[in-house]
Amino acid sequence: MNSDIKAHHQDTIDNLILEYREDPRFPALIIGGSVAKGCARDDSDVDFLIVAHDKEYEDRKAQGDLFINRSDLSTYEGGYVDGKIINTQYLHDLAEKGNEPSRAAFDGAFPGYSRIDGLEELISKIPVYQEEGHAARIKAFYCMAFMQNWLMNEADRHDNYYTKVRAASQLALYAGRLILAHNRVLYPYHKWLMYYLGKCDDKPGGLLENISSLLKKPDLENTQRLFQSLQYFHDWGVTDLEAYTWFMEKVEWSWMDGATPLEDW
Repeated sequence: MNSDIKAHHQDTIDNLILEYREDPRFPALIIGGSVAKGCARDDSDVDFLIVAHDKEYEDRKAQGDLFINRSDLSTYEGGYVDGKIINTQYLHDLAEKGNEPSRAAFDGAFPGYSRIDGLEELISKIPVYQEEGHAARIKAFYCMAFMQNWLMNEADRHDNYYTKVRAASQLALYAGRLILAHNRVLYPYHKWLMYYLGKCDDKPGGLLENISSLLKKPDLENTQRLFQSLQYFHDWGVTDLEAYTWFMEKVEWSWMDGATPLEDW
């Protein structure tokens, strides 16, 4: 449990626990989100997962009723609790085969209450970087960054603003994913990308500043500054030809084998 939880968030968590703890349909409740991660703002909501017994979960799933959003349990102006209903199988599946954003959502997560044996141990197995496929991810993210640098050159040559913005945002994403993977840090999806990059120990100097500059001004100069910082930082073991070839086979031709979209890696 994060010891730095703000008092009004803790009061809201206490109300949430009190509301559901004795409900026989829900044997456990897990606190997550920014409050659990220790980076909540004063006005942040309280995110949670509530574990339902299988029949309750399946009934709600059939009805499309898997969300709980309530402001009446909050103790601060504008606050609310925002929850998803899951079952224990979801947690087991996530620990076994979850993608990075889903795993990262459990970073710092803790049970509010539990009547499930071994829940804390199960939760601890979820936000773990998976070594299997690490080299493939490094290559993929570097190649994508390489191609966005190339794309910005084309966009600059044609003065195509849409393509400049697209190349800039994609370069920011894959530069970030490359450094996260290099540090073996889970990708937390877009909202928390910059926050988790800031926590990485081994990264190019000025990385966050270079990403910010590129997003504010998507041009060739800022693109090259960011991409070259990646190139000079580490030998990624990928030649230019290999990067072009990878992109053709894994992105342009991905439809041929129905591959998982890269953003879900």
